[in-house]
Parts: sequence; structure tokens; C-alpha cells
Amino acid sequence: MVWRPRLVTVGVGLLVLVFLLVCLNVGQGDYPISVPEVAKVILGGGTDAEHFIVWELRLPRSVVGLVVGAGFGMSGAIWQSITRNPLASPDLLGITAGAGAGAVAVIILGGTAFVGGAVGVPVAAMVGGLLTGAMIYLLAWRRGIEGFRLVLIGVAVNGILLALTNWMLVVGEIWDAQEATVWLNGSLNGRDWGDALPAAIALGIIGAVALVSTFQLSALKLGDDTARALGVRVQLSQAVLLVASVLLAAMCVTAAGPIGFVAFVAPQVTLRIARTPGPPLLASALTGAALVVGSDYVARVLLPVELPVGIVTTAVGGPFLMYLIVRTNRRLSR
Repeated sequence: MVWRPRLVTVGVGLLVLVFLLVCLNVGQGDYPISVPEVAKVILGGGTDAEHFIVWELRLPRSVVGLVVGAGFGMSGAIWQSITRNPLASPDLLGITAGAGAGAVAVIILGGTAFVGGAVGVPVAAMVGGLLTGAMIYLLAWRRGIEGFRLVLIGVAVNGILLALTNWMLVVGEIWDAQEATVWLNGSLNGRDWGDALPAAIALGIIGAVALVSTFQLSALKLGDDTARALGVRVQLSQAVLLVASVLLAAMCVTAAGPIGFVAFVAPQVTLRIARTPGPPLLASALTGAALVVGSDYVARVLLPVELPVGIVTTAVGGPFLMYLIVRTNRRLSR
């Protein structure tokens, strides 16, 4: 393992930034609380009223945002490392589209009345994301997985699933389509500890598997032949890491809907800040958490109308995607 002081510094800075953003976000509302007071309450101080407001009413929303952002950031870092392509991420390659299609199918086709909206939609989103990930992997398999083929098939599957989702929105009842559209924008509104705790546990388990495989992921960034020379079982490592990535993305969509571009932007921003050969997993997770929590603050407080957090992240990620494509084209044309 190579000691990277800059990466450690960036990680500590991101951790502090995430904590400050959570305190800032939690402090906003009908009963404003300053950042120092929120920090005091989170660390065990404050009055009973402040404790109730922070811990019971406001903190779960920010915790869900933190967990979802971290999961998306780590998932995107895995995809971009394995494919060695900065444009690869679960929200561009069909995983979140699959989860979204599953949830919309339940909403539009009446599954909420049959299964129960609180259970049916999250389960359908999880199943949709996992099935999409399995389909992309099987279609891309040709005596192994190549990053370029995985990206092409993922983009194609993403387009098909988006078309399917739009078709369901058109044929569905208007009130169901409206509910589905709100969900598809990705939102933290109404989230409580019942949403936060399962997502945090899932992130802890799946994230631990990914972090344990950091050496294998670093070797895969160098190419399959080099990874084999370093003693890495390439196909097994790719499969384990891709399954972890798909599970992370599906978990995030289940918890908060398909919040766009976080998995794409977070690893690339981290890469530029930390100046590492590839997107670092833990730092990418912290960047994703900061992006989602910060976007939620912007959506709730700084804009004249409260918007779903996914609209803000998409507004940030879209221009960044165009910048990256233009930059890549210029580099290839030299």
C-alpha cells in the first residue's frame, strides 16, 4: 500500500466538510438552529427541545442524504476504475434506470395498492437495479469483461430502460404518472430513521466488501494482464466489485430515488482534488455525501421554491459531463 499524504489530507477535509454540511442542513427550518448548536446536539448536548428537533425530525433526512451520496460515490468509483472510463457510472449505464423502471412499474401498474407503497416501490427498485446489473454483465461477457464493451452495452440498456419508463408514464393514469415523476427526480423529503438505518447498514456491509478489495481494484486499473501478473484473479475480482457496485447503486435508489449524476461526478471531482491515478473509494464516498447533502441544502434553502435534490445534482452534473466530453475529445484530437 502506497502512503499518500495528500489523499489523507483530502479525506480529512472532506469528512469535516460533510459534518459541517449536515449541521448546516439540519439547522434550517421553521425553528432555526445555528451550526455550533446543531453540532453540540449531535455530540450529545443541547436542550430537550433541540434534541427532539435535531434527532427525531431533521437529522434522518441528512443521514439518508449522506448515506446515499456515499453509496453513489463509491459505486461510481468502482465502475470508472474497472472500465478505466471516466464516463462510466451506474446512472449513465442503466443501473439506476433499471431501478427506476422497476419502481415506476409498481406505481403505474397498480402494485402500490397490492403490495403496499412503502414496501412495493423500494423492493421493485432494488430488484430492477439488480436485474439490470446482471443483464449488462451477461451481455458484456465474452470470455471475460472488457471495459469498453461494458460501457457500450450499459449505455444501450440505459436508453431502452428510459424509453420503457417514459412509455409507462404515458400510458398510466395521470395521478400515478405524477407520483412516479416526483419519485424519479430523487428526493429526501419525508425520510426518517426507518429509511436511514437500513441504508446505513447496507452501506457499511457492501462498502466494507469494496474496501477490502481495494488492492484488486487498484490492480484492475492497470489492465487485466498487469493485474494477473500481480496475482489478482481478474474475473472473480471484477465480478465481486461489480456486484458490490450494483448493490450500492440499487440501495441508494431504493432509499431516495434515482438522484442523478452523483455517481458520475463524485469520483471525478475526487480524482482531481486528490491527484491519484484512479478514483479513491473512501474519498469518492465522502465527496458523494457532500454533494448530496449540499445539494439538499441548496434545494431547500437557497432556491425560491423547494425542489427535489435530484434536480440540483443533475443541474451540477450535466454541465460537468459536457465539460468532460469536450476535454476528452480535445485530448484525443491532439
